[in-house]
Amino acid sequence: MSAPVVGNRIQLNRWSQDLRDRLDIAARESAQPETGDHILNPDLPPYARWQGPPRDAAVLIGILERESGLSVVLTQRTGHLKSHAGQVAFPGGKIDPTDAGPVDAALREADEEIGLVPNKVEPLGMLAPYLTGSGYKIIPVIGKVRATGPFRPNPDEVEDVFEVPLNFLMDPVNHQKQSRDWQGKRRYFYAMPFGERYIWGVTAGIIRSLYETVYR
Repeated sequence: MSAPVVGNRIQLNRWSQDLRDRLDIAARESAQPETGDHILNPDLPPYARWQGPPRDAAVLIGILERESGLSVVLTQRTGHLKSHAGQVAFPGGKIDPTDAGPVDAALREADEEIGLVPNKVEPLGMLAPYLTGSGYKIIPVIGKVRATGPFRPNPDEVEDVFEVPLNFLMDPVNHQKQSRDWQGKRRYFYAMPFGERYIWGVTAGIIRSLYETVYR
């Protein structure tokens, strides 16, 4: 099923409950197996580039209501970071021992990275863990972002904050399957170019997981 087209206030008021219901159904039907980089590359183990136990992390899929429809909050990481520099990402990071769980971690990271305070987010549910080749077990947390002022990107981590229409991200026509050479083999990943933004890798994989879990 495709994502609901949102063009008026009645639909805007319904979408969050609809999404919550779909997540509840998926959880009850055990329709949320672990996913990750290895899904498109079955010859690779889930944590192909990492030695040791996986590291727990969480990201926030923040969805806003706009008059033109629903949009998803994404960031452009700064170019000086040690990993994934300059890439498009959801706000998020490692789950700290002081965090109560994935939701708490995702909200804390969103506050630290883009100035989105936790009381402006209504958690709606979580997707299945996304396993990355670099050794992370990421829990995507879906949240409804209430009316808020301009985001304040932390220059140490985030170069820019932008939004992409949910309908664009939930349209499988925009889910490109691309590939690159890695260690002498062809490796595949999802990409969802949007204007000048190149959404790919883990971020695109999590978006694909949202589509397959909730809207497919």
